[in-house]
Amino acid sequence: MQTNFSLAQLADPHVAESEKILRKCVHCGFCTATCPTYVTLGNELDSPRGRIYLIKDMLENGRPADKEIVTHIDRCLSCLACMTICPSGVNYMHLVDHARAHIQETYKRPLLDRLMRAMLAFVLPYPGRFRAALKLAGFGRPFIGLFEKLPALKPVAAMLKLAPASIPPASPKASPGTHPGQGTEKRGRVAILTGCAQSVLDPAINDTTISLLTRLGVEVVVPEGEGCCGALVHHMGREEAALASARQNVDAWTRAIDQGGLDAIVITASGCGTTIKDYGFMLRLDPAYAEKAARVSALAKDVTEYLAVLDLPEPVREPGTIVAYHSACSMQHGQKITRQPKELLAKAGFVVREPREGHLCCGSAGTYNILQPEISAKLRDRKVKNIEATGAEIVATGNIGCITQIASAAKLPVVHTIKLLDWAYGGPKPEGVSERGLAAAE
Repeated sequence: MQTNFSLAQLADPHVAESEKILRKCVHCGFCTATCPTYVTLGNELDSPRGRIYLIKDMLENGRPADKEIVTHIDRCLSCLACMTICPSGVNYMHLVDHARAHIQETYKRPLLDRLMRAMLAFVLPYPGRFRAALKLAGFGRPFIGLFEKLPALKPVAAMLKLAPASIPPASPKASPGTHPGQGTEKRGRVAILTGCAQSVLDPAINDTTISLLTRLGVEVVVPEGEGCCGALVHHMGREEAALASARQNVDAWTRAIDQGGLDAIVITASGCGTTIKDYGFMLRLDPAYAEKAARVSALAKDVTEYLAVLDLPEPVREPGTIVAYHSACSMQHGQKITRQPKELLAKAGFVVREPREGHLCCGSAGTYNILQPEISAKLRDRKVKNIEATGAEIVATGNIGCITQIASAAKLPVVHTIKLLDWAYGGPKPEGVSERGLAAAE
């Protein structure tokens, strides 16, 4: 794609990076076939190619974002399916991240939209605040019908619908400390991301991960001072807040590296993994953090990536249960992890089935199912229909957002992949899995 940026514009490193990305696009349109919003809405401006044109026009002319571009950029899920299929290597992720930051700086949203986004940024990245908000959600549920009738309040209704009826207690394993590996042979030392939303919605995911890894002889460290990865605010264009979270985590993990070394930083939420693996790019312009951030990104591994390189024992039980594996967008498109989760499940004795249209997003995408509830619901229902058509007894996936989204409509239990692996290697039956799915194992 030909660009016409001035030398003065290209002096801005963010603009210069976006210009390089734009020049790689050859208008082929392959991305339209895999874009969930284009497939759903049929509007060229709701495809990656259409959004690229809008972003190019906005940045080249150095103008503030307007309502049209904000509408179409807001509809983007950042699923990154376009990057998987793109033959030219267009880094759409970095381009749309820059566009969102520009929107945040130059566009004044309607009051209720601003308040909703500010509230999400204030609450979701902080487990204590998020837990308190979920407890208060019960008072708002009787008004869901009213909120749904008012367009500006539909995100509130969506948020209340997603809020669980009960919240599990906080896990003591999320506190800073070290969990030693069992047995005489030490097989590794890793840090684990405790994160934010997942630690409130399903703390058992990390508890299970720690339990499995320590049984395998791996020492697991929960570092002091680690927090939200920054993905939630990053995708809302709140770049300074995202970078502050990144720096906080880089500092925490650097201390852990210095105090005993790390073989990996294990991540159990694939949405977080995509962002942490990008810390090196996000902090490339910060001389105090560029090198440290690159080292952290290089150590970041999804839990299935890490398990795949271990010499796993034979499963304690082989259930033969049919599992539909949903590959989160941040897993397959963001991190390019497609093989390891399925191979681990199969090795553990599960029969793995993949739903049709597995490349299409389930509609969760961080805060998307709150801020764009109608599109999100269409994508969710399409995903659930394809999953249920597999005839599986359980759905496995590696991202808390997908678990929450799919479980809100599916008749099947939806669990994190690590819980099934832990069960196969001697751990307890995953909560919510029916006895029908255990017939061959019990």
